[in-house]
Amino acid sequence: MATVTRFEELEAWQTAREITKRIYALSKQSLFSRDFGLRDQMRRAAVSILSNIAEGFESRTQLMFIEYFGRAKASAGELRAQMYVALDSGYVEQSSFQEIKLLIEKCSRQISRLMSYLESLPDNRRLRDEMTEYKVELE
Repeated sequence: MATVTRFEELEAWQTAREITKRIYALSKQSLFSRDFGLRDQMRRAAVSILSNIAEGFESRTQLMFIEYFGRAKASAGELRAQMYVALDSGYVEQSSFQEIKLLIEKCSRQISRLMSYLESLPDNRRLRDEMTEYKVELE
């Protein structure tokens, strides 16, 4: 088990960052870039995954930590659903769709494992203090 001291070290955050980069690149292309509603909503959902993981890690209590991770997981589900809209609208090829969908599913599983780990800990009201280290299992 590794000790994680910064959210950037979490594999779920790293995966979410990769998803965000891919969504931004994909949504810059031709017709997709002109569908402002879908493009912006997908970008917001991708950024939400990334941001909620970071916010959860930096939160003060175990309950808040889990809550933010739940929000990140929900945003992953939202983004996965929006990928189907992009596919059905002809904005993304099947191969790109499948690749990004699998990456989103991977991130969702990583978040679920982090949540399970946190839920297995004793229920401490105050989880974070300065220089607190978390021991989480990395893939």
